[in-house]
Order: sequence, then C-alpha cells, then structure tokens
Amino acid sequence: MGFLFIVPLTVFATSTIIAPTFIVNVISDVNVKNETDVIPQVIHYNFASIELLIEQEVGRLVLPQIYKNIGIDITITPLPAPRAQLLANTGKSDGEIMRIWTYGEENNQMIRVPTPYYYLETMPFSLATRQLDIHDKDDLKQYKLAKIRGVKHTNNITKGLAHVYKVNNTENMFKILQKGIVDVALTNTLDGKLTLKRLGYQNIIPAVKPLAVLPLYHYVHLKHKKLVPLINQEILRLQKNGELKALIRSAEEKVNSFIFK
Repeated sequence: MGFLFIVPLTVFATSTIIAPTFIVNVISDVNVKNETDVIPQVIHYNFASIELLIEQEVGRLVLPQIYKNIGIDITITPLPAPRAQLLANTGKSDGEIMRIWTYGEENNQMIRVPTPYYYLETMPFSLATRQLDIHDKDDLKQYKLAKIRGVKHTNNITKGLAHVYKVNNTENMFKILQKGIVDVALTNTLDGKLTLKRLGYQNIIPAVKPLAVLPLYHYVHLKHKKLVPLINQEILRLQKNGELKALIRSAEEKVNSFIFK
C-alpha cells in the first residue's frame, strides 16, 4: 500500500479529470490586433502529478499558490507516472505540475515553463550493512536496482542497465530492498528519507552524495502556450522577493506532517 495523504480538499484535487472551460479575457498589457492576440483565460485548469512521490506532494501545495497569484484556480490529480504523461500529452489534462528537463524533449505536445521552481536529487539507497560505494552511474552496473515506474530521472540513470526492477511506489521499493531482492533503490533524496522514516527502517541509508541534482519545471499542453510567459514571470517574481523559498519550506513542512499523522 502507498501513502494516504490526508490533505485539505481546497488544496488538492479529486480523482476526476476536469475539462477546462474557456472564456475570452484580454490581458490589460496586451495590444489586441486580431484574434491571435487575444489570450484565452481558462476558468479552471486541471494538471496531473505523479502519485505518492514527496517532491510531487510539495508541488501540489506550491503550484496552486503560484496560479492563484495571477488569478487562476487549478486542481491537481495524482496519477501513476505513465498515465499522467499520457493524459497530459493527449490534452485530457492541461499539463503536469513538475518534471525534469528531458521530459520536454521527449514530449512534443508539452511546453516547459522556462524557470524551474523546485528540484530533486537522484539518490541511491542501500542496506547499511552492505557498505556499497556508489559515486556515479557506472557504479550501478554491478547491482540489482529498483526504481519507480515512469519516473524520468531514474529512467534516465538506469537506461541501458541490465537488472532494473520497476515498482509502483517508494514504499514498495524499500520493502524489496529490505528483503534483499534488490541491492539499490533509486529515488529523490527527500522522498526516500521521509518514506524510510515513515516505515521505521533504520538499516537503509542514502549514498554520501546524489548521482544528480535536477531542476523541476512546470509543463503545460501546447494548447495553453500563451499561459507560459505569465506563469514564468510569476515564478521569477517569487524567486526574486524570496516568497518562493518560503512557500517551498512551508509546503515541505506540511507534507512531512501529513505523512506522520
């Protein structure tokens, strides 16, 4: 079983994908010359997130506030990573809340908001008694690895490796590591540490340093491309005045408290 996050309904989404409803709203600082200059303002957007990952839970708190600042309400639907990608690419959802850079290169129906608003670390975890010495991707070749299905950063680092087990969530991944079925579990550092704390596993440890540190970007479907500069400008504003850092810190604390209720 995965985590059950008990969260305010006003913040997180239901399991229903809500189709956007459009009205025409002319942004005040845009000179309208023809129909292509009119920016469609969506009354409601629904974005997908990857279920049961800590960094995505943080994004589910931070991104709605960014949108709220520019007068737009959103909901977020947690899904398995492959399904989140499918719905975003086909336009059945309006995008994904956060993915790494290469997601945009692989999905031509998605547009990356240029400024990242969070980050993740690709961290190997192993049994403390094994004392594994892992510093880079090449060190992974000799081990049986576990990763979460459909997650891009661990897809990338395990590409071409022979012994990779795919699981549905972080909790299950650590359980098969604990049983000795695999040698190494790969996930984001924060996701791994909080999951281990929740499980009460004290004999699984992270490596000395992550294999990669990757910025996380918001992606919107191509049909919403005129929204990108508005969101990007707001992220930049929040970075400059320090509000983004405060939002992230608050979100991390809330997610931590949800897990251990």
